[in-house]
Amino acid sequence: MKNLHLIIDRNTARSKQAVSQYLTTGLVSATAALVLSLNTYAAMDESHDMKKIGHDMSPMSMQGGSAPDDARDPDAYSGGYTLDSAPYAITGQDKLSLADEHSRWFVSFDRLEYAYSKDNERLNYDGRLVWGRDYNKAILTSEGKVDNSKLREASTELLWSHAVDTFWDGQIGVRYDSGDEKDQTWLTAGFQGLAPYWFEIDAKASASTEGQTALDIEAEYELLLTQRLILQPRLEMSIYGKDDAERGIASGFSSLATGLRLRYEFSRQFAPYVGVEWESKLGDTRELIKVEDGETEETLWLAGIRFWF
Repeated sequence: MKNLHLIIDRNTARSKQAVSQYLTTGLVSATAALVLSLNTYAAMDESHDMKKIGHDMSPMSMQGGSAPDDARDPDAYSGGYTLDSAPYAITGQDKLSLADEHSRWFVSFDRLEYAYSKDNERLNYDGRLVWGRDYNKAILTSEGKVDNSKLREASTELLWSHAVDTFWDGQIGVRYDSGDEKDQTWLTAGFQGLAPYWFEIDAKASASTEGQTALDIEAEYELLLTQRLILQPRLEMSIYGKDDAERGIASGFSSLATGLRLRYEFSRQFAPYVGVEWESKLGDTRELIKVEDGETEETLWLAGIRFWF
């Protein structure tokens, strides 16, 4: 009898478990069906509302109302300009369709300045003429100092420049030095470009017809105080390979010039500036000049203009 009751209890438990599983499965199925039905109804209702909005939309129903009568057409070119009609539009055969297609030229003077110290006054200049395309161009540079209407020191270069990277040009050519000292001709090669952190670098190694060698390095940085007011630190240094007593040059580090120029750009093509520059002879060159009772260092106050066209 005891065994009979045990069998009945087991059967009852199994039945309850089966009923519970059946009810749970049915409840889950019913819930899923209800959610699916609600989503379908919501989608149909949204579609109906969008169709209604599409039929009923008018300019007055849009946010902000209709555009004013004198509003510019948003699909037209700005100010009525087109690719063929604008102040600087290029038409005809000169019209560009690809990069590096036409040769261009410009003249620039990075420095044209009056320099004053307690013992000296002079005019400094540094200009260039560039002709060519983006990748290959010819460059004629001229840099010098004029004192009492006399050319004291000048260096002229004729270079071929080729773009070797996005921000760098490789350059090779000839250089001619003249002035108070004996004239000298050089073969020169180097690179010019924009280094990381926006430093402008110009470095050239040169070999003269008389066996002298030299390395000239220039570095500039432009700090924008405003969009038009710009402070430019500048450094220039020369290193020579051997002594040249006739020109007052010794091997090693020979000269250093560093300064600040503050310019105001009335336009990108025209900017007057003021500044100060310190020049010094270095190493054994300094000692050679001391023997001749010459000036080994000098502080100059500057006023000039920077322009291009």
